[in-house]
Amino acid sequence: MRLDKLLANMGYGTRKEVKKLLKTGVVRVDEEVTKDAKQHVDPEENHVTVYEETVEYREYIYLMMNKPAGVISATEDEEETVIDILIPEDQVFEPFPVGRLDKDTEGLLIITNDGKLAHHLTSPKHHVPKTYFARVKGVVTEEDVRSFEKGVTLDDGYETKPGELAILNAGEESEIELTIHEGKFHQVKRMFEAVGKKVIYLQRIQMGDIHLDRDLEPGEYRELTEEEVTILQK
Repeated sequence: MRLDKLLANMGYGTRKEVKKLLKTGVVRVDEEVTKDAKQHVDPEENHVTVYEETVEYREYIYLMMNKPAGVISATEDEEETVIDILIPEDQVFEPFPVGRLDKDTEGLLIITNDGKLAHHLTSPKHHVPKTYFARVKGVVTEEDVRSFEKGVTLDDGYETKPGELAILNAGEESEIELTIHEGKFHQVKRMFEAVGKKVIYLQRIQMGDIHLDRDLEPGEYRELTEEEVTILQK
């Protein structure tokens, strides 16, 4: 990897800014001052320092965000995106959201630059389960539970795969948890519409075996632990 690319990837500035930094003589490779932006280095083999501080190279970044309502699950948009929330030191990795949550949906969102992991989590053939908490206008019944177990027909004629519906509180405004194994557009909302009810609040609380960190307020995020990354990669 070129030295200027490594330093730019680690947040030391744009390629142009990194070249200016190199000219000042503050960058060393294996204790030798270098001003050559094109010099090739191996992050695993070479010791790179800037102002005598070691550059700890990382190729991938893995983040868990509690996505707030009103923010778009995208890398770029005219409106505020989940990437806009990230601090600049994390944005330099050029991460992207894995899958999407609707603009008005809150909860667990994985953000990474690891394309292989993203494909694994979103590929239909892997059927990674996703669990949601929802408040629903209308009384959710055991009949709805049985309907979801069989799969319901959406407004466009698509028949969903079976979902696991748990009723937490049934009333004029019910509270439920629903686990689905696919990710059609507005699927949770459309599944409830198929049984004559309306979702008024939706939050994703689990993806695979990873649970939303309850210490994260909407809009906050943290890095995944090594254990959590390993779990997602299975």
